Amino acid sequence: MAHGKRYQEAAKLVDRTQAYPIGEAVAIAKQTSNVKFDASVEAHLRLGVDPRHADQMVRGTVALPHGTGKVVRVAVFAQGEKAQEALAAGADEVGAEDLVKKIEAGWLEFDVALAAPDVMGQVGRLGRILGRRGLMPNPKSGTITFDLDRAVKEVKGGRVEFKVDKSAIIHVPFGKSSFEEQQLLENLATLVDAVNRAKPAGAKGQYLRTLSIATTMGPGIRVDIADALAAAQA
Repeated sequence: MAHGKRYQEAAKLVDRTQAYPIGEAVAIAKQTSNVKFDASVEAHLRLGVDPRHADQMVRGTVALPHGTGKVVRVAVFAQGEKAQEALAAGADEVGAEDLVKKIEAGWLEFDVALAAPDVMGQVGRLGRILGRRGLMPNPKSGTITFDLDRAVKEVKGGRVEFKVDKSAIIHVPFGKSSFEEQQLLENLATLVDAVNRAKPAGAKGQYLRTLSIATTMGPGIRVDIADALAAAQA
């Protein structure tokens, strides 16, 4: 695939053979963002797991200290007091049977769905619609909970979900190119720490294999795993 002139100019700033210390990698990422919008910065972590085995599945959530820079639209399935709690916490759309019907009719203007456990019987009907979009509430990702006040605030404040794909890679946005270098570094270190803590019992050998970061439409920058882990523990 031929890359445009901007990409080629940005790629000159990156030595593909080198794994950079985390601080240097973040600084380069900011320099390589030359699109006209505030680009997202993504992390790509290759893990030493086989996701086909249930005991090697890696998924979880982490609250990034500086958020993602993205406005997250939250829909909450709840009724009664729990619906009021979700609205007070800042949810964008709240409902039970009415919200299920609205989504069945084609409405999907939200990024994250949360649900109180007592309405999951109704939400279950949306499995086919929400499941293939990765929006179905799930207890493993903390999106089915009675503590809707905390859940809504965390999601709005920058909680991200991570999940290993079929190629044993986790892809997660962890900020915007407009962020300060220190903010990106702290977000990335927090993410690496969370993924490292989520190491499954079935994983054998080296768990964190490679880490690279990239801005939207920018080149990949390899990060030194040992340095990233040291920053995570600091």
